Amino acid sequence: MSVKIIIKRIVPEDNIKYLTALLKQLRTLANNQPGYISGETLRNFENPDENLVISTWQTIDDWKNWENSKERAEIQKKIDLLLGEKTKYEIYHYG
Repeated sequence: MSVKIIIKRIVPEDNIKYLTALLKQLRTLANNQPGYISGETLRNFENPDENLVISTWQTIDDWKNWENSKERAEIQKKIDLLLGEKTKYEIYHYG
């Protein structure tokens, strides 16, 4: 059963270019991961500091393998430093 991972991040306008670059790195690497289906990054129209990433994976195990990978962790660490807090994830499935 496919799952969607929802990631909401608040980042000040002056750091958005850094976040965008890091998210592009993650997306490039994710494209080569088993079970990755798609991803999109959205910016809140009324609150441009709020960014939303929605990624779709074939299974929860595929997501967990990617979430726990060393290459992802290295980039995620940079994102968390930029945000000043640890990124939180919400996992949804169809049903």
